[in-house]
Amino acid sequence: MKLSTEIANHFREVQLNGNWVSTNLKTQLSDVSWEMATTKIGSLNTIADLTFHINYYVAGIVQVLEGGTLDIRDKFSFDLPPIESQEDWEKLLNKTFNDAENFAKHVEQLSDEKLAEGFVKEEYGNFRRNIYAMIEHSYYHLGQIVLLKKLLSENAK
Repeated sequence: MKLSTEIANHFREVQLNGNWVSTNLKTQLSDVSWEMATTKIGSLNTIADLTFHINYYVAGIVQVLEGGTLDIRDKFSFDLPPIESQEDWEKLLNKTFNDAENFAKHVEQLSDEKLAEGFVKEEYGNFRRNIYAMIEHSYYHLGQIVLLKKLLSENAK
């Protein structure tokens, strides 16, 4: 199996279709209502905030993979537009999962040489490092989402 295909599949596992931890972002979000997604617990980010945040970076790197510029900035990564209905929440989910599949498809097409090539700026490392960072970032926030769901479910009882 080509390295880029293996990396793309690893990304899909955490985002879309299961993995070694027996869950993924899509599964965890499938039973979350917009009310649950936007419920604040203390100073913690909401599930909707984290979903937007994960996708913000994925979509930003997709733009680079499509030959564009890297326009994402950390200071905007939690600028979630208001979620005021189930429809708003489903739009965010659809965007998140469509962008994830688009990301994976672009990654699959990368050659080993491209994976080793510098990513935008020298200090950002290479493409491979940045793609792995998206996988690690997704796992990190997936764990937070799982914990938030448990807390919200316990509080609802």
